[in-house]
Amino acid sequence: MSVLIVIPARYASSRYPGKPLVGLKGASGQSRSLIERSWLAAQEVAGVARVVVATDDDRIREAAEAFGAEVVMTSSNWVNGTERCAEAHEILGGGYEIVVNLQGDAPLTPQWFIEDLVTGLRAAPQAEIATPVLRCDGATLNGLLNDRKAGRVGGTTAVFDASRHALYFSKEVIPFTPQTYPDAEETPVFHHVGVYAYRPEALAAYPTWPMGPLEQLEGLEQLRFMENGRAVLCVEVAAKGRHFWELNNPQDVPKIEGMMAQMGLD
Repeated sequence: MSVLIVIPARYASSRYPGKPLVGLKGASGQSRSLIERSWLAAQEVAGVARVVVATDDDRIREAAEAFGAEVVMTSSNWVNGTERCAEAHEILGGGYEIVVNLQGDAPLTPQWFIEDLVTGLRAAPQAEIATPVLRCDGATLNGLLNDRKAGRVGGTTAVFDASRHALYFSKEVIPFTPQTYPDAEETPVFHHVGVYAYRPEALAAYPTWPMGPLEQLEGLEQLRFMENGRAVLCVEVAAKGRHFWELNNPQDVPKIEGMMAQMGLD
């Protein structure tokens, strides 16, 4: 019943080259790279057998090994983190019950997001992949809408059915709501948290499937599972007073640093 966390990281991001090595200042002013902060977040998760960084770039490998991470070198041909996780799991010899993809651009991911995700997948034998969703308050929703108005790709949103199986994920804000909400009010929009938990069989199959039109349009790797008829479970997680934001654009750096300062995270 073992869990492997893989942190996929590539240097050649089209939107933000070198993103894993970008420094983020904590509450005390100390700067750590994005990949180190993601690795430190993984160390806080209970019930994990192993944490590895999976990359194809020697600069990331050297930086990760310098702060004590185990690194798996993977192919440079992969287009997303799920493919990289699949190869890393194979290189490590497999044998894990669940493989978690903690993408290297989510340093604010609380450990209970991942713990709840693993628990949710274990409790849903019909699902082959699970991913967290976080109900947006008005402030978060307005941030997503402002990003879209400015032409920036911000967070991803998710809609799901009564069984919590995903219906769709989009970089647009879905579902549409005509209302405006006060900052602290709950909204009907769910922010997708870019973490995934896979059953090994589904993960191994993923790189063998061609990229479908929805994945190509949205640039969202989880849509490949849905386009191949695989159930994706959305596990609602609670913020518990924590702010959450992914580093997608250079403009996100001061936003994340401000959140870390507000929460006292170093």
